[in-house]
Amino acid sequence: MDTLILGVESSCDDTSAAILNNRKILANVTANQEVHKNYGGVVPELASRAHQQNIIPVVDQAFHTAKVQKKDINAIAVTFGPGLLGSLLVGASFSKTLAMALQIPLLEVNHMHAHILVHFIEEKGKVKFPGFPFLCLTVSGGHTQIVLVKSHYDFEIIGQTIDDAAGEAFDKAAKIMGLPYPGGPLIDKYAQKGNPEKFPFPHPKIPDLDYSFSGLKTSILYFIRDELKKDKNFIKNNKYDLCASIQYTIVEILMNKLKKASLQTGIKQIAIAGGVSANSSLRKALNEEEKKLGWQIFIPPFEYCTDNAAMIAIAGYYKYIGKDFASQDATPFTRYR
Repeated sequence: MDTLILGVESSCDDTSAAILNNRKILANVTANQEVHKNYGGVVPELASRAHQQNIIPVVDQAFHTAKVQKKDINAIAVTFGPGLLGSLLVGASFSKTLAMALQIPLLEVNHMHAHILVHFIEEKGKVKFPGFPFLCLTVSGGHTQIVLVKSHYDFEIIGQTIDDAAGEAFDKAAKIMGLPYPGGPLIDKYAQKGNPEKFPFPHPKIPDLDYSFSGLKTSILYFIRDELKKDKNFIKNNKYDLCASIQYTIVEILMNKLKKASLQTGIKQIAIAGGVSANSSLRKALNEEEKKLGWQIFIPPFEYCTDNAAMIAIAGYYKYIGKDFASQDATPFTRYR
């Protein structure tokens, strides 16, 4: 029997809607917000206003692409957090209203859980899915976590950043270099032409499986500041090597803790998720460790790395079959819980 889920994502600056039939995506439509490039980062008030403008056209396009009518869907899955409160309220309010009008269940989805569950979307030619338990490194602009995934419903954070996220480190480093927002993808692009060992940066000494990136950001800032005093064209003359060195350091920090987590738990099924999982250096490092350490790795397609509604729909699907329905009184949350 078919189970049709409408997924809605509006946690930050992307308005997205997806239609899922069981575990297959029929449509995944996303509207991006270009306005934030003018400010070097996401402006919450502008983001929520843009969501209000985009959400109805995006949902309508998803139904049109999937060739499905609203009366056919079984439930609506929507991001309740973590994220920007104003943005979350737009998606939650819209989904609550539509669910009430259609008299179908509402499914409350945790954004970070959804990033992980994207690995269970069925696609043509895909034959490999993670088995339980597995480890997932979730890396984005707002979060960096090592999660022990015990089932579709049972997640345990065994390591996380104590300050800044890896994605933020990429973007802040790019901003220091004068690169436009979002800078992470540009660092990845320019790093392909540089020497990753040209400029060594320090690694934080954080116990257990936790991360820290604030010190790295500071060291990059001071290093570039000091070099600019000697040569005002330092960034321009060393752009590729700087990007390669910064990327190499961040990826090495991420991988060191992930290898430690695998050793401690004995788990060799390793997945990545989140926006930074699109980074080419991180993907390469995982492929190399798969051969060295006997890992079985799971890397999501590029379209499922950044925020999207397909991941919300698949997370909602498992909530639906588990009859884990949300109340109309449920409220969005800004921080991970």
